Amino acid sequence: MSVINYKSNQIFPPPPPSGDPTYQYILLKHRVVPGLRKLAVYQKEGGYEGLKKALNDYQPGQVIDLVKQSGLRGRGGAGFPAGTKWSFIPKVGGAKYVCCNADESEPGTFSNHELIENNPHQLIEGILITCYAIGSELGFIYIRGEFARGARVLEEAVKEARAAGLVGKNILGTGFNCEVIVHRGAGAYICGEESALLESLEGKRGFPRLRPPFPAIAGLYARPTVINNSETLCNVPHILRHGPEWYANYGTEKTKGFRLYCLSGHVERPGNYELPCGTTFRKLIYDLAGGVWKGRKLKALIPGGSSTPFLAATDEVLDTPMDFEGIAARGSMQGSAGVIVFDDQTCIVGAVLRLVEFYKDESCGKCTPCREGTQWLVQILHRLEHGEGRPGDLELLLNVGSNIAGKSFCLLGDSAPVPIESALKLFREEFEYHIHQGRCMVGPGANRPVTIGAAH
Repeated sequence: MSVINYKSNQIFPPPPPSGDPTYQYILLKHRVVPGLRKLAVYQKEGGYEGLKKALNDYQPGQVIDLVKQSGLRGRGGAGFPAGTKWSFIPKVGGAKYVCCNADESEPGTFSNHELIENNPHQLIEGILITCYAIGSELGFIYIRGEFARGARVLEEAVKEARAAGLVGKNILGTGFNCEVIVHRGAGAYICGEESALLESLEGKRGFPRLRPPFPAIAGLYARPTVINNSETLCNVPHILRHGPEWYANYGTEKTKGFRLYCLSGHVERPGNYELPCGTTFRKLIYDLAGGVWKGRKLKALIPGGSSTPFLAATDEVLDTPMDFEGIAARGSMQGSAGVIVFDDQTCIVGAVLRLVEFYKDESCGKCTPCREGTQWLVQILHRLEHGEGRPGDLELLLNVGSNIAGKSFCLLGDSAPVPIESALKLFREEFEYHIHQGRCMVGPGANRPVTIGAAH
C-alpha cells in the first residue's frame, strides 16, 4: 500500500526515509510537477485521458458502474457512495446539472483550497466525466467567495479547456456538449449545506431547503442535480484512467482509495497529507507531522472538522484507522478529514467556546432553535471561561443543546452542541474546575487569580 511523498518545504515536509519504491502522488501531484495548473502540463501528465476513455469507450451508465466498482465515497463529510448517488438521477430527458461544492467552510478543513489553486484541470475533468455519466450538459463550480485566487485560476482553466475543445460543443469530436461555470459565493458557512448552496446558486439567500424532494429529483432550478465536493470529483479522472480495480486496491475494505487529511493545531508540521484511507492517527501525527509541537503531549483531537466529536488521546485512538468505520467505532466521525490537534496545555473550555462561537456567527437565522440556541450556548460558555460559572451551568448547556440538535432546520444546528457534549463526556473535570475555581485548569489561564464571581 502506497504512502504519499511530500515536497520538502515548511508546510509539507518529506516523510521518514524509506526504500519503498511506491511513494507517489495522486491528487497532489502538483507538488512535484511545476505548472500543473496549465493545460499543456496537465495533458503531458496524462490529463484528460480519463475523459477520453469515458467518451470513447463507455456508455454513461457504464461510467456510473465503474465509479461504483471503485468504491469511491463522497469526501464532503457523509461518505455516501458517489456512483450510487449518480445512479439516483432519472434517466428521462430534460435538463440535469452537476454542482461541485467548493465552498469548504468547515473549520479545520483546507484541502480543496490547495487542489483548486494548483491543479484546476483535474477538477474540471472530473466534472465533465460526471456530467457525461448522468446526461448533463452543464456543470457548476460553487466556490467560496474568499477563495478569490482559486476562482481566478478556475476561470482561466475553463477558458483554456474551452479553447482546446475540452469544454463546450462537440467535445473531442464525440458529440458530447458540456459547459462549466464558475460561481463565486458570498462566504457563508451555511452554503456548504447542499440545499443552501443551490439556493445561493439560483441567486437567492443561502437558506436550507425542506427535504424531500432531494436534489437528485428536484435540485438546481428544480431539475435533477448531482452535488459532490471538489475532492470527490478530483478522484474521478484517476478511476477512469487507471480502472476501478486500481483505485479499490488502496484504502480499507469499506473506504477505498486515497484521502486528503488536513492536519492543523498543535503539531510540528501542519498541512495537507495525502494517504491511503485507513492510515492511523499515530502515523499521521507522529511519523509524518513530527508529533505534537514544543515537546508537549497530545491531549485530544478532532478527527473530521469542528462538527465532529472530540477524541481523547489514548493508544486505542491513535491506532485507529482514519476511515469512516474506524472513527465511528471510537464515537466520532471522519467528516471532512480535518484533523485538529490539541496539546496538554489547551483549556478545553476555551477551545469549545471558540468552536461554538463559530456556529453562532454562521447560523443563517432561518429557524429559532439554531438562531437563539447557539447564542445561549455561547453566553453560558463565555461565563464559564471568564470565571463566572454557576452551579447547574453544565446541565443547562446540555439541556439547551438537546433543544437545538434534531429540532433545527439543517445540520448546522445539529453540529453546534457536538463539541460541548463530547468535551463534557471526556473532560468534565475541566468544566467543573472553571465553576469552582473561576479559572482554567491548564494553560496561561491557570495562573490568573481566582475570580470572585466563581462563588455563584
